Amino acid sequence: METIKRIAAIAALWGSLVLPATAVEPEFVDGIAAVVNSEIITHKELRERVAMAVRQLSRQGTQLPPQDIIERQVMERLILEKAQLQMARESGLNVDDETVARAIERIAASNRLDMQAFRDVLVRDGIDWSEFRENIRNEILMARLREREVDSKVVVTDAEVDNFIEASRENPASQEYSAAHILFRAPEAASPQQLAELRERAESVLARLHQGEDFAKLAASFSDAQDALSGGELGWRTAERLPTLFADALAGMQPGQVSSVLRSPGGFHIVKLLARRGGEIAGPDKVTQTHARHILIKTSELIDDAEARRRLRALRERVVRGGAGFDELARVHSSDLSAAKGGDLGWLYPGDTVPPFERAMDELQPGEVSEPVQSPFGWHLIQVLERRVEDVSEERRRNAARNALKSRKADEAFEDWLRQLRDRSFVDLRNDRS
Repeated sequence: METIKRIAAIAALWGSLVLPATAVEPEFVDGIAAVVNSEIITHKELRERVAMAVRQLSRQGTQLPPQDIIERQVMERLILEKAQLQMARESGLNVDDETVARAIERIAASNRLDMQAFRDVLVRDGIDWSEFRENIRNEILMARLREREVDSKVVVTDAEVDNFIEASRENPASQEYSAAHILFRAPEAASPQQLAELRERAESVLARLHQGEDFAKLAASFSDAQDALSGGELGWRTAERLPTLFADALAGMQPGQVSSVLRSPGGFHIVKLLARRGGEIAGPDKVTQTHARHILIKTSELIDDAEARRRLRALRERVVRGGAGFDELARVHSSDLSAAKGGDLGWLYPGDTVPPFERAMDELQPGEVSEPVQSPFGWHLIQVLERRVEDVSEERRRNAARNALKSRKADEAFEDWLRQLRDRSFVDLRNDRS
């Protein structure tokens, strides 16, 4: 399941990088930019990834750091990628063509494009199709490596689960945070002098933030985290999905505020609270369930996104006007297995459906029918029938707590694993641009 989620995240990342056509930079004679263990990073690779980073930062509206800083940040990410891919291949991991094709289909769908239109956009942006496929393959390969080397080794004890549930009872408010961070990664077995210099660097960046400089720009310039070139944004997460250090700091902050310099085993951090939502008191022993049904139309060579939306809007109009029952239309038009039951999905717990579906469903009142909603599976029309608050079984409560703890510990362990991998890798940076 975690691999599937990461592939979806990869699709979202690459989907966000497909932009209107831009001028293609002229090609230069290639050369070696760096050697990582037994492999090279070429200047061509570096140029392409820098151009991609610039497009991403521009799309986000982030102030661009100086070119040499972008190159340095991109180079560090390329080094880590090379080291991970070498380790994956040496240990026998691989990704088949079918998995790559499915991931690319999700990327095209996230851009509301069919496959031919998606390929045309890539060509217009100067992105080679074969290289794009290999980049996606590599992203999936690194996700699988992380799952094997880090996630599968994370252990959550029964005592940790007990403590987590008890803490939830004492503070039952459900809060979600949109946050960003800057990581100053410490080398493995860093000396006191190295740590002092790193803290000084973090404090200087914090001072620049207090003077009004853009957080995303400084994250792109100085952060050692993998999400640096996304402005350090972590997305929406509950407190349970955040590192404890971050969650504790964010709890007392207002949107727009930045933390002091925080110390962790992996280095130093600065966290910014972008927004918060939630806070409803539900309690750890209660959960809101939703009884819903849906109509699913899958896209294909014959049915593109526009056609799927058109069909669902027409079906919605028939339901809203009272010309046909939702269940009747689901039996005839839905591509889901639930069609035989009139699209009925039964009683759903939070997390039982994919995020786009759940967000749209949660906004509906009983009896309401959504507008067409896109998910990785296709396009949906959703109707909420009723809601209820139910007691959570002990087994489900413990599983949810264990999963939240495992996710938190895995994120922290992955950063530490990356640091160790980087420190163990032989890296020779070249200045040759010939």
